[in-house]
Amino acid sequence: MHIRPRLNRCFSRKNKLNQTSRAPFPVPMGSSSPSPSPEPPQSSAPADGASNASLRWHILRRALLSRSASPRASEGTSNDPQEKGDTNKISRKTSRSFNLFECHTVPISQLNKSQGDSLNGNENGVECQRDVYVCYKLPCGGSPELNVIYRRDDSLELNDIEASNRFNIDTTGLVCCWPSEEVLAFYCINHSDMFRSKRVLELGAGYGLAGLVIAASVNAGEVVISDGNPQVVGYIQQNISINAETFGQTKVKPMTLHWDQEHASDMLNSFDIIVASDCTFFKQFHQSLARTVKSLLKHSETSQAIFLSPKRGDSLNKFLDIIKEYDLCYELIENYDPTVWNLHKSYLAGDDTSWPNYNEEHCYPLLVRITFGDFV
Repeated sequence: MHIRPRLNRCFSRKNKLNQTSRAPFPVPMGSSSPSPSPEPPQSSAPADGASNASLRWHILRRALLSRSASPRASEGTSNDPQEKGDTNKISRKTSRSFNLFECHTVPISQLNKSQGDSLNGNENGVECQRDVYVCYKLPCGGSPELNVIYRRDDSLELNDIEASNRFNIDTTGLVCCWPSEEVLAFYCINHSDMFRSKRVLELGAGYGLAGLVIAASVNAGEVVISDGNPQVVGYIQQNISINAETFGQTKVKPMTLHWDQEHASDMLNSFDIIVASDCTFFKQFHQSLARTVKSLLKHSETSQAIFLSPKRGDSLNKFLDIIKEYDLCYELIENYDPTVWNLHKSYLAGDDTSWPNYNEEHCYPLLVRITFGDFV
């Protein structure tokens, strides 16, 4: 018998909350808002003796120069494999994931005309040149496929950052599909019964992989895929459009949802299940995230929020402390899926070296179940 290690917490305290307005998502570059907690030190120094801080400056420099139109840009980028290897190890942006889904890149020409019309521009447009289309084969009955549009690696542009500062939104949803999102999607497929005929909301969805997987594979009644960045929501809309035939009778829609704003009355306490991945890192948004969950989750014995989040220092624990203040109960589960758990152990032990910057604190998501009542 496989026993899952768990840590249960159920708290009830009088709600004493700071109601000051907070930003809905992590602070964009250039913001004057408080910085996130420092990351834990690396276990060893890079081979060339460079500090972690200097390597992170190399990452920023390489990204900016790669986007430059100057003919001298290539002169400023290093071809030294040692430097590139060190920056890949120190980077928190993963170049891979748990590889839980069979997937491959889809050429634009393979998308049919009706799908192409709903994409970012046309095949020769700037938007299509910076996008990549990935086809996922889902490990469930009928093996449905999803086409998901992403930005290409290192395609973040200056106007993205300017928009972040102007509208107080975040750009992390444009960077990549983070490992926690992939794990959340995989978990939802393996627990499809809990979503059947339910109204589901994904918070901070990025490109929306988990929400799209739920819509395509679990026979949910309705799936709302949300993010606070309108640019990201534009991608979500496109991904919904090009996969519409995969959703069957499930209603699917995108939504721009800021955690610190008032929510429409028809949304209050109306969702049976709320899901989110890697949304607890920035502590200054814990209050607004917890308030959003409590406001939108249906008051029912069967309603719940499912979060997949790495520890990221003490950030996850701080969020769980906030959950207590909102009279919500939580259950923290470390080993929630044997496939994910075995991969995690393999990366930690060094048996699988394909993920060179794998770090338990930042890469392995813990599962948090949040409800209004006690766990049985």
